Amino acid sequence: MRRVIIDTDTAGDDTIAILTALHYFQVEGITITGGNVQFDQQVENALYTVEVAGKGEQVPVYKGHEGPLLQIGEKQHRTVEDVHGSDGMGGANFAPAIQRPEAKHAIDFIIETVHNHPGEITLLAIAPLTNIAMALKKDPTIKSKIRDIFIMGGTNNSLGNITPAAEYNFYVDPEAARIVLNSGIEMTMVGWEMCTKFSIMDDDDHEEIVNLNTKGSEFFATINRVVKQFNKDVHKLNGTTHPDTLLMAVAADESIMIESHKFYVDIETKGEFTRGYSVVDINGRLGNQPNVRVCQAINRDVYKEMLIDVLKAIN
Repeated sequence: MRRVIIDTDTAGDDTIAILTALHYFQVEGITITGGNVQFDQQVENALYTVEVAGKGEQVPVYKGHEGPLLQIGEKQHRTVEDVHGSDGMGGANFAPAIQRPEAKHAIDFIIETVHNHPGEITLLAIAPLTNIAMALKKDPTIKSKIRDIFIMGGTNNSLGNITPAAEYNFYVDPEAARIVLNSGIEMTMVGWEMCTKFSIMDDDDHEEIVNLNTKGSEFFATINRVVKQFNKDVHKLNGTTHPDTLLMAVAADESIMIESHKFYVDIETKGEFTRGYSVVDINGRLGNQPNVRVCQAINRDVYKEMLIDVLKAIN
């Protein structure tokens, strides 16, 4: 099985994405960065999700950077408990997992694992890119040894989800996103607009999932309670959104990505209204070499089948 590291800000759909990755890959470890909810809660959510998958004590979880690169002093980045619930898990407030996080820092784990398995490690990035950027800054020699990176982040000339211009992961730490996107590593970006077009699970889909009557389907229903209402109220979307799980599905089976193209992509870090905006130069107007394979369409039916298979397998 392909070796991967998951970098996550575990809440909501991150949990289903982790379950998906554990189903399809050999997960060397899970690294946590600042993002969706309070940092320590994210760590607990990752540990609990590993336990739900039946892999408690088998997949290590590492604490990384608690906030973006340029966070100063006590200032906190914007968290989104309104989207995922106070605990990031739909308000379920699950009991703590037995497994505890590792002592080693996440970026040291990333660096060591890449060196130990040169050319074999895929990074599955479903959070702000702080940890990965810092690993690249600490040890630039890993660039040539990382097999590839799959990134849930940004948009391709589309509406954002945290501001009109920006997707959340890139908005929280645009400087980190710039470092990673300009690293020269082979990478694939699955943007927020792919999520709204292809990942939404509506009421009928939820009913089908609940009727699976597995531990996985019950977990899915529980953690999606808050986001379903949020999407209806704020994004005007009829159902739950699953950007991180969609990213995992694309990484696991690239054939479901039925349209993609390599473009030059960079990030706006200073705009008054456009912080975190991903500039996808589809017409080559900037004259720069394409650096990111951008996903442009997904086979939604196959994606849903993959999700059902994952939830069915967790009993």
